[in-house]
Amino acid sequence: MVMNTPKRKELVNITDEIAEAVGKSGIKEGFILVSAMHITAGVFVNDEETGLKKDIMALLERLAPIGDYEHHKTGEDNGDAHLKRMLVNHQVTLPITKGKLDLGPWEQVFYAEFDGQRQKRVILKALGE
Repeated sequence: MVMNTPKRKELVNITDEIAEAVGKSGIKEGFILVSAMHITAGVFVNDEETGLKKDIMALLERLAPIGDYEHHKTGEDNGDAHLKRMLVNHQVTLPITKGKLDLGPWEQVFYAEFDGQRQKRVILKALGE
């Protein structure tokens, strides 16, 4: 799956796309790995609620604010994006039960973009029987 966010920093709910991939996989019992294949993006599970998403982004900004980083000496300007990715992690492994994505109440899967406005891959790998 390819992501290309219109904003530089954005949280995108990708739960439906993952559930569709699980259905197409034919796997009845197993797992699906969801991995952001770029060093300035991540994947996490949480609630789909506007205020919470704003709180998550505010927390990440407090922990890894836009600023002057050693990384910027390479000519880049996205040091904060690399650090934010470390905080949310780059992948999740989710259960497949009875042929369906098996999430808990209110759980949704998010692609977290911290240096967007360009194409990036998210890989989905379903394993099981």
